[in-house]
Amino acid sequence: MSQLLIKNGHLIDPTNKLNHKANLYIDSGHIVAIDSAPENFNADQTLDATGLTVIPGIVDLCARLREPGQEYKATIKSETIAAAMSGITTLCCPPDTDPVIDEPAVVELINHKTASAAHSNVLMLGALTTGLNGELLSEMQALQIAGCVGLSNAKHPIENTLVLKRAYAYAANCGLTVFIEPDDHWLSAGGCAHEGTVASRLGLKGIPVSAETVALARALEVVAETGVKAHFGRLSSAASVAMIRRAKDDGLNITADVSAHQLHLNELDISSFNSACHVLPPLRSQRDQEALQHGIADGTLDAICSDHQPHDPDAKEAPFASTEPGISALVTLLPLAVRLADQEIIDIETIIRAMTSAPASILGINAGTLTIGASADICIFNRDINWQLDESNIHSKGKNSPFMGWDYQTRVEHTIVGGTLIHSHTN
Repeated sequence: MSQLLIKNGHLIDPTNKLNHKANLYIDSGHIVAIDSAPENFNADQTLDATGLTVIPGIVDLCARLREPGQEYKATIKSETIAAAMSGITTLCCPPDTDPVIDEPAVVELINHKTASAAHSNVLMLGALTTGLNGELLSEMQALQIAGCVGLSNAKHPIENTLVLKRAYAYAANCGLTVFIEPDDHWLSAGGCAHEGTVASRLGLKGIPVSAETVALARALEVVAETGVKAHFGRLSSAASVAMIRRAKDDGLNITADVSAHQLHLNELDISSFNSACHVLPPLRSQRDQEALQHGIADGTLDAICSDHQPHDPDAKEAPFASTEPGISALVTLLPLAVRLADQEIIDIETIIRAMTSAPASILGINAGTLTIGASADICIFNRDINWQLDESNIHSKGKNSPFMGWDYQTRVEHTIVGGTLIHSHTN
């Protein structure tokens, strides 16, 4: 394989305490040296990263690729191309595809499609219960052997707590992490906005914070009893951040994430019935938004993900409550996260960790660092360039974004996966 030199870039890798200008040397798909060239290194290709920031490839904990089952919305090929153009080198796909990822044959199907079409690495979560029906446990060990990096019931509730406990115990026995999106279905059913004054004024059915915290408290109790490693995804409220903080202080083996849009938007953004802001969990109060930011800043929340959900245009063209929730979010993941550093809300090292080594650790994969010997998955971006988001630069098949028209200063210039340059921005 070829040798690649990335010269004069500003390297940031919190794991290795890198935050300085240096050269990066890649050989046969792996990082072989930093600063000084190794012996017998003759670069076949050189990237001049002067004025650019070089970080490990972004690891996205939750991205729905829509294939198999909803190819009219997006495909593995379209979304992994979009991911690569956004500096995302690894994506994790939840199990709520069609068919559901509840048996090895579905894992093999997605792996086959990924091998022929993917531009970024694609990982999968297996279903906790067959068909995500919350009743019968899936063949977790078979899913693990097939390559699933964890287990989840996605947004489908497991109503029977005994089934929930048995599922967590089985996962713990297999050494698998359970990925939980806390939602009490009875409290959230039919809702589309945060339960508060804005939803009341707009005449929209609200989803109370308790829909999240009741489910979170229940899950935490079962996690404590079974000893399973658990990850709580897409939290939306100050109360949830406080509960995670207490649980970590009590020694529970848990991690948590937040989606990038929850760090920049709140309930006021739905005031014009903007269906692009229809997400689940809903955009909550400004106080919740600030608590989520502080949660990332102090390490209570470990990671920032895209929660990418591409939709066809019809899905968002209806009255707010009748539209499908979700944001096409790959292209804005890095710019939104770095904006928090530019605004001096969260330091840049914490931001980079929350998108690289932290999610990689949660998934149990060897990625997210610039360690010597690591696979050369790398994102190179410009922090000082002005551009505006519009449909032409949303490379996902889904164009549903509430950030349309926003101005940004961060843009991905190059993406490298396994030592191969797979994206370079052309002006």
